[in-house]
Amino acid sequence: MSADKSYNGSCFCGAVQFTVTGDPAAMGYCHCESCRSWSAGPVNAFTLWNPDALKITRGADNIGGYEKTAASHRQWCKSCGGHLFTQHPAWNLVDVYAAVIPGLPFQPGVHVNYQETKLRMQDGLPKMKDLPKEMGGSGAVLAE
Repeated sequence: MSADKSYNGSCFCGAVQFTVTGDPAAMGYCHCESCRSWSAGPVNAFTLWNPDALKITRGADNIGGYEKTAASHRQWCKSCGGHLFTQHPAWNLVDVYAAVIPGLPFQPGVHVNYQETKLRMQDGLPKMKDLPKEMGGSGAVLAE
């Protein structure tokens, strides 16, 4: 990927559209209960970006939000309910859900919060017990 490359994305109905530009800081899978509940799935594919890389190109006034905790400010489309982003202020990163950026070549590098998994995945990627140390976790890696 390249700093000049941009990827278009949108919510389920297309009312909210956006671009992300450059390279994500990280890509992977989160297995925590909060992400599983929010995504209504057994695992959540994430792409973490510098907030400046994300530009809303249509429908900014149609974005709703919910803050269950100060760590994660979740955002969705008010028309279709489609999930869009999670702002992580403490890390100065925004998670743009991989599924809403269809053109992005998703290249996961890690599983986080794997101790909470409901879907074991044998893909050779590191399985972090919780989060990397630099993000407030233990940094411990579990066996696949």
